[in-house]
Amino acid sequence: MEYEYMLMRNEKETQNRCCGGRVWCVQDICGIICALLTWGLILYAEFVVTMVILVPNPYKAYRYINFIIFNTGSFLAFASHLRTMLSDPGAVPKGNATKEMIQQLGYQEGQVFFKCPKCCSIKPERAHHCSVCQRCIRKMDHHCPWINNCVGENNQKFFVLFTALLFAVFTMIMLGTQLNAIWTDETVK
Repeated sequence: MEYEYMLMRNEKETQNRCCGGRVWCVQDICGIICALLTWGLILYAEFVVTMVILVPNPYKAYRYINFIIFNTGSFLAFASHLRTMLSDPGAVPKGNATKEMIQQLGYQEGQVFFKCPKCCSIKPERAHHCSVCQRCIRKMDHHCPWINNCVGENNQKFFVLFTALLFAVFTMIMLGTQLNAIWTDETVK
């Protein structure tokens, strides 16, 4: 029994981990493609805004200020995407529903707790099993293919930051181009 528990413990420590166990990484080809596509879109937006919108603009102040603001927002969006993608979303240890673990957690005889039938884990409140990650995730919101990870208890703030930064960068591009068109009187043409 102790040998089986140690095997399950070692399996849980290595599943969905890479770089020597330091980084959380879901090995789903669709999610990896979506994450790479997200990076490609951020880099494409970087190129278009810089080379098509800012460089040809005759006003130096407009060019430099918007270049700094846009690149800062893009870098922060990229960094928060990486942090969301590579951080453990709050995975429940796999295979922890053993008699020894139940006693360690202080459950008494007859006390009700929930066990996931798919990963043999004791499920805390609001934990759900993700079929892509093959794990139970605490406070799971959803599995997002664009970040190739679940959005859960530990990475939700980075996910919200990522989506807010994308919205802010998009709004800045749209507002900046319209204000520039009004300023240079290009709206009449």
